[in-house]
Amino acid sequence: MVLTQKLHEAFKGTVERITGPRTVSAFKEKGVLSVSEFVTAGDNLVAKCPTWSWESGDPGKRKPYLPPEKQFLITRNVPCLRRAASVEEEYEAAGGEVLLDDEDNDGWLATHGKPKETKSDEDENLPSMESLEISKKGSIKQIHSYMGAEEGEDIPDMAEFDDTSNVENDPSTYLVAHEPDDDNILRTRTYDISITYDKYYQTPRVWLTGYDESRMLLQPELVLEDVSQDHARKTVTIEDHPHLPGKHASIHPCRHGAVMKKIIDVLMSRGVEPEVDKYLFLFLKFMASVIPTIEYDYTMDFDLGSSSN
Repeated sequence: MVLTQKLHEAFKGTVERITGPRTVSAFKEKGVLSVSEFVTAGDNLVAKCPTWSWESGDPGKRKPYLPPEKQFLITRNVPCLRRAASVEEEYEAAGGEVLLDDEDNDGWLATHGKPKETKSDEDENLPSMESLEISKKGSIKQIHSYMGAEEGEDIPDMAEFDDTSNVENDPSTYLVAHEPDDDNILRTRTYDISITYDKYYQTPRVWLTGYDESRMLLQPELVLEDVSQDHARKTVTIEDHPHLPGKHASIHPCRHGAVMKKIIDVLMSRGVEPEVDKYLFLFLKFMASVIPTIEYDYTMDFDLGSSSN
């Protein structure tokens, strides 16, 4: 397996060196991107999701066909609360695939069951919206009953406290702040996720840099615990990052174009004309099935494309 991968990477590198980057759009026909389309889609992702940003990377590793300041995209410190295997167990217990966005008939399928919602003590102590009233000026006021005061009770005037003689200075009455116990701090794995342009496959490529609960760098092999088990040993490889030092886990892009083509075909069959600047939102939604517990931002509160009707 390792030898095959090395031979393929050597062949891929040779092809990339002797061929130019894609300049003609084949977004709808093949599900791939030209360099300019990748930059356009990246600009839109950064604009809509500020957690993502462009990076220039190591000057010695920059690709000449990409703008110097837009070599790859990255989002940092993305939480990963659970291992993917635990989510897949819930998914199976929930009875299989769950249809998402069924009101809009988007037809997306979740890769796991919906986690159970828990209500914390803090939630129970929050004031009810019924105890709030909104004035005509738009400010929100608290109804006195929530604060424990009756409407007829006198409210103390802060002017009475201007005289410092009225203030007690007994140290025994001071409140002392304490650091929370370590057991009460939720520590999670986090990830830096980067997206590069793969010249050979002409698609985006995702790279994962993981950190454990103590912010120590995860070995790339441990990253596989946070990848869907259907993909962990099939499409995830450990390779040198094209812009950053060291080995990184990467979702191999050999099937990205084909999958994106299917997604685009489904949208077009429903009368939606996909727009290339939305490509990365579709791509990241697809990636969520591969890394279901890494909670990166790909929020979309706008149309995927223009209607052809």
